[in-house]
Amino acid sequence: MKKSNSKYVQYSIEAIPPFNDVISHFYFAENKSDQIIRKTLLPSYQTILIFNFGCNALLHSKQNTSIKIKKNLVLGPIKQSFDYSLPPNASILVANFKDDGFYRFFGMASIDDKRAIPTDNLVKENCFTTLWTDLNRIDSVQERVDYIIEFCKPYLKDGDVITKQLTHFNDHNLNPIKAIASANNLSERSLQIKHKNQFGYSAKEINRYRRFTKVIQLIQEMTPSTSKVDWFDIINACGYYDQSQLIHDFNHYLNLSPSKYLKFQHDICNPMI
Repeated sequence: MKKSNSKYVQYSIEAIPPFNDVISHFYFAENKSDQIIRKTLLPSYQTILIFNFGCNALLHSKQNTSIKIKKNLVLGPIKQSFDYSLPPNASILVANFKDDGFYRFFGMASIDDKRAIPTDNLVKENCFTTLWTDLNRIDSVQERVDYIIEFCKPYLKDGDVITKQLTHFNDHNLNPIKAIASANNLSERSLQIKHKNQFGYSAKEINRYRRFTKVIQLIQEMTPSTSKVDWFDIINACGYYDQSQLIHDFNHYLNLSPSKYLKFQHDICNPMI
């Protein structure tokens, strides 16, 4: 989906098979204005690889510190919202790794939640910096995406049987850890550790997050046609106990109340659409 005006362009490009099992999509944004544009990124529970072109983009923490994205940066899994700024003439291209995708490429599930790091030392011989240099010579965004896919092919490892079961488990009436552990004669503890090591988060964390994303989806479906949201309908539809639990999740993931989210949602980037 492409959103653009004369000064700011942003859109997503879906990953093609078989890489759509490990990369959900690529996100591109470009600032053609003469002003700094600041956006908020919703949590995605994905690890992201960011390539910056032109002027240095900035990531902003809740502690009011900023990190420059000079060439490339890895961050995630993204468990809470954060702000980023694109100065004039800056553009970013972001690869969004899904489920155990980052682990299958690079043998680690995540980077420390509290910081972002340059990828220069992540893989031997600074290959991401070399990749950025090659991408910087390419003008077309689609061609850059295609080039990244070709670059990643040698690194991709097959997922194991248990991880595939965790990824594709969709019985909402059962606890995935208990069900899969029982079916494979494993201890729940060993499966919890495997989930955390390969996904970068626990099954409990992702279930809570998916409940919250259902809230965001319902709000987006409601607000184009009405300025009012029936919060009690959302509470019932998404399985919350009460309004205070819903408010707690908004504060946890976005550091915003539900009413403030409604007010500022047009300035918030949802990486899942």
